[in-house]
Amino acid sequence: MRQPIDPNRPDVVATEYWHKLEDGRVQCDLCPRECKLHEGQQGLCFVRARENDQIVLTSYGRSSGFVIDPIEKKPLNHFLPGTGVLSFGTAGCNLSCKYCQNWDMSKARDMDRLMDQASPEMLAEAAERLGARSLAYTYNDPVIFMEYAVDTAIEARKRGIKSVAVTAGYINPEPREEFFRYMDATNIDLKSFDEKFYYKLCGGHLQPVLETIEYVVKETDCWVELTTLLIPGWNDSEEELQRMTQWVVEKLGPDVPLHFTAFHPDFKMQDVPPTPQSTLTRARQIALENGVHHAYTGNVHDEGGESTYCPNCGKKLIGRDWFTITEWNLEHGKCPDCGTEIAGVFEDQPGNWGAKRVPIRIAAA
Repeated sequence: MRQPIDPNRPDVVATEYWHKLEDGRVQCDLCPRECKLHEGQQGLCFVRARENDQIVLTSYGRSSGFVIDPIEKKPLNHFLPGTGVLSFGTAGCNLSCKYCQNWDMSKARDMDRLMDQASPEMLAEAAERLGARSLAYTYNDPVIFMEYAVDTAIEARKRGIKSVAVTAGYINPEPREEFFRYMDATNIDLKSFDEKFYYKLCGGHLQPVLETIEYVVKETDCWVELTTLLIPGWNDSEEELQRMTQWVVEKLGPDVPLHFTAFHPDFKMQDVPPTPQSTLTRARQIALENGVHHAYTGNVHDEGGESTYCPNCGKKLIGRDWFTITEWNLEHGKCPDCGTEIAGVFEDQPGNWGAKRVPIRIAAA
């Protein structure tokens, strides 16, 4: 458990990943942005700042709200299906996506909006008491509030509660190792397979994200699923989808699930039309043809594209209607017809949380 640097400011804690430069600035080493700060300055993420010649996190224990969601909303289709997940985020982000679908939180510059407070112990206790099987660090990117997320994950493990990171994967190697050591599952946002897209629309770079994905899949026990929000005219071309899905199979293997989700006009890209369902269906088909075993559509009503099928014989194993499980044919994590083992974290029966989204207040829950 981190301790505040000042008893009168319980939301400010010291961080580990930084170093001093010869010119007197302090460099934050958490993510590839590597902000170089003078005293009193904040990083681009807004929640990490230089105070007293060190980098501190200024949002520890503070959240924009707590909600119990279906795990499928993260989206995770192969991790404890049907269960509820206690979800929360803070403010700020270390990317600057012009199309951000959670811009009111990720682009927030007003710390007063973080009205809900909860210690890691309170969050773990609340998840257990409310029947949530896991905690999700989401809405904005948990990389930037890493210390809060890791401390919460440690407390959650003591109670048998899993931890889920919903992240863009924009993190440097050393903190990445610590962060994912405590995560049980993650959905990583592979925004595009094009460097120009990352630079122009997100203010970042593609390669660090690819390295994070490979690291988590190959070097950790954390379950991984990937999501790409398809934006008409920007990252939905046949050529890009071919390259992306071929890379997934070649570098990660066929069992990493892919989610292709629909864009809706938001933030600074309100002049771009919503993604047609046909685009999602085509992307899913390309992935399957290139050897991906499990590809899904999202943000649209498409029971066929939301359901899980045996990659060997094609039997429907998990039927889904939005976030509700409508059919369950797995037997001990295997296809009952051909015995193929399905990659993921499954129990003998799914949860029954359904599509409910329940806001809660931790102190009064």
